[in-house]
Amino acid sequence: MKIIFLDRDGVINRYPGRKKYVTKLREFHFLPGSLEAIKKLSQAKFNIFVISNQAGVNKGIFTKNKLQHITKNMLEKIRLGKGRIRSVLYCIHQEADNCSCRKPKLGLIEKALRILGNKKITKKNAFFVGDSILDMATGKNAGCSTMLVLSGKERQHNKRNWKVKPDYIVKDLLTASKIILNENFDYPCLSRSRTQTRC
Repeated sequence: MKIIFLDRDGVINRYPGRKKYVTKLREFHFLPGSLEAIKKLSQAKFNIFVISNQAGVNKGIFTKNKLQHITKNMLEKIRLGKGRIRSVLYCIHQEADNCSCRKPKLGLIEKALRILGNKKITKKNAFFVGDSILDMATGKNAGCSTMLVLSGKERQHNKRNWKVKPDYIVKDLLTASKIILNENFDYPCLSRSRTQTRC
C-alpha cells in the first residue's frame, strides 16, 4: 500500500501569503507542474490524500460552502488531468480549539488510514509533502518520509530555525514526485537523506 499525504496551499496551488487564505475560486491557481505530479503519482498507484488546515472557516473569513466549491473545482481539474485524489481532509479549527485533527496532530492522518482499512505507515510506503515545518512535524509524527517543497511558505534560509528537519528539501511537487518515483532527471534535489544515492 503506497500512500502520499499532500498539503494543499503552497504544494498543489499557489500559496496565498502569510496569515491569508484562498477564500474564493478565482484565488485558487495550480502551481506549475502540480497537476503533472499528481497524474504521475496516481498512475504509479499511490493513494493520494490532501491534508490541510483551513482555519479561515472557523474564523469566519470564508464559509464551508466556499471551501467545498474550491475543493470540487480542484478535484475536477485534477481528474481532467488524469490524476486521482483518494480524499480531501480539512481541519477548519483554530489552534486555540485544541482539536485532534489540526496538524501537527494526527486526526486527519488517522481518518485517511481508516479509509484505507487501517493500513500501517512506514517510511518506505508513505510520504508527507508540505510547504511548512508544521507539515514536516505532522509527517514525522505519523512515521512518514517527509518532503519540504520550497514553492510555498517556507524558505531554505530559515533552516537553522527549523525544529523539525525534513528528509528531503525540493523545489516543488513535481520534483518531489520524481524523487518518489525514482525517475532520472536533471534537476538536483536541494537536500537528500543519508539513504538516498541519486535524485
